[in-house]
Amino acid sequence: MAIPDVSAHSLPALYSLTDRAAVVTGAAWGLGKATARRLAEAGASVLIADIDGEAATATAKELSEQFDTRVKAVQMDAGDPDAIRSAVETAVREFGKIDIWVNNAGIPSFTPLLDLEDSEFDRVLAINLRGTFVGAREAARCMIEAGRAGVIVNIASLAGVMGISPGQAAYCGSKHGVVGLTRQMSIELAPHGIRVLGVAPGFSVTEKTMFLTELDDEALSLIPIPGIGGSRLGRVGVSDDIARAVLFCASDMSLFMTGSTLLLDGGIAA
Repeated sequence: MAIPDVSAHSLPALYSLTDRAAVVTGAAWGLGKATARRLAEAGASVLIADIDGEAATATAKELSEQFDTRVKAVQMDAGDPDAIRSAVETAVREFGKIDIWVNNAGIPSFTPLLDLEDSEFDRVLAINLRGTFVGAREAARCMIEAGRAGVIVNIASLAGVMGISPGQAAYCGSKHGVVGLTRQMSIELAPHGIRVLGVAPGFSVTEKTMFLTELDDEALSLIPIPGIGGSRLGRVGVSDDIARAVLFCASDMSLFMTGSTLLLDGGIAA
């Protein structure tokens, strides 16, 4: 399935997601919520999938009141393949299709390598890496069965392209895996017209990390999160910095891109 040439389309048309259906995992708050907001603003119907079902419902209500589009919620544990498949079924039931799938759900890990237990390592990979794999696979199966093109966006991390601070072995391993999966899935899904892109943020301010911006430099230096002290661009990232990049990936603006991972770290890795 060849992608179309959209050279004659206007800029608003290229960014528009009208009549498209999206699923964003881990979207009750933070980067996922910001992403869902931008996709809804662009006209997409959006399913908010999150392990916190109550918060997901609240976010769906907020966005559906803010934008003239359908926003629904579902409780979903990204570490549970059955829950992911159920979210796919919910999206199809509510919207009739899936055009965009954003694998955003993930968990951190700060345990030093020599203290890292197998169970913690496995849990991080189950959510961050296997959850991304299962979500992408199930979304792709849905798109292929419907004979539709689509796009899958995997949220990786600065930790997916470089080694970072101590205590990040599990997280770093999982996010390197996400970057690799993005490349490989793009090869296998291209014949079906499905594009796969990655977005790799550095540290970004969210509802749950806002307090970190109030710490002094000495205190920040003790926290094992890369880029927390700022960037080469004079500030740390915010959720919408990432959401705008996901919108670009999901829209026809990036129609000739697949397999790439966009690094959104304010130049930290440069």
